[in-house]
Amino acid sequence: MNDQIIGTQNWWQTPLGSYMLSWEQTCYDDAVADIFGFHSLQIGLFPLQGLRNNRTPHRWLALDSTEQAAQWQQSRLADVQSFALPLQSEPGLPATRTEPVTASLLCDAHALPFGPDTLDLVLLPHTLELSADPHAVLREVARVLVPEGRVLISGINPASLWGMHTWSRRIPGLQKLPPMPDDHNLIGYGRLRDWLKLLGLELQSASFGCFRPAMRSDAWLRRWEWMDRVGPTAWPVLGGVYFAEAVKKMPSVHKLAAPWKAAAPSGVARPAVAARERLSETQRRVE
Repeated sequence: MNDQIIGTQNWWQTPLGSYMLSWEQTCYDDAVADIFGFHSLQIGLFPLQGLRNNRTPHRWLALDSTEQAAQWQQSRLADVQSFALPLQSEPGLPATRTEPVTASLLCDAHALPFGPDTLDLVLLPHTLELSADPHAVLREVARVLVPEGRVLISGINPASLWGMHTWSRRIPGLQKLPPMPDDHNLIGYGRLRDWLKLLGLELQSASFGCFRPAMRSDAWLRRWEWMDRVGPTAWPVLGGVYFAEAVKKMPSVHKLAAPWKAAAPSGVARPAVAARERLSETQRRVE
């Protein structure tokens, strides 16, 4: 069992894991509800059903290791309703139908089995921070997205109380704090924003959540519930988890004139029929 416990089998069933997934599930449900297209993909973190509220006809869940595939076979997708209820429809509207997405792909996130400009939506829940080369994963996502396609990214914010655990747990006396990923794997929001801009992905929105300290017990998490109410206003960018949405932008295309074709003089642009009629009239006068 490695230190990157976000990807291990039972961590999301702990109070802290359930707290994190509850906030993220709500973010994904709200974001994907109004995104349309034909093909969507979620890479990793299968307990989170990021595409359950999406309406695209073709939806896939990709796992990047045989270990994750074995975990999925054992868990059979833990009941997401236990930590996040589906979105409630507006009064008078039909209820939103939520469908779980089962694992259907086993692939490397650094080399997705899709052609360029084929996917309308890609979800990366903690995928970048658990990758050996996160920039390569993001570059691959930019390749497979169609123009105006969207990518949704969530990750642990290193500039937060949660991020502090990545180095403070090495201090003697603090070893009983909840284990978190190593600090060199976490990707800050500013760094992520620079990567998106470099790859032609325009950041549309970003939000932060999970402002409570990372506690082991559910009772202690409930005691710090007031921080979730105050945090978005008092310290909005210091939440334990961030959620970002970006769209793939393509430069405008302008048709240029061929350099070997010279511009026609203005006198030549004359209707051929009118020219023939004028010539016939001249011939009659000569006769």
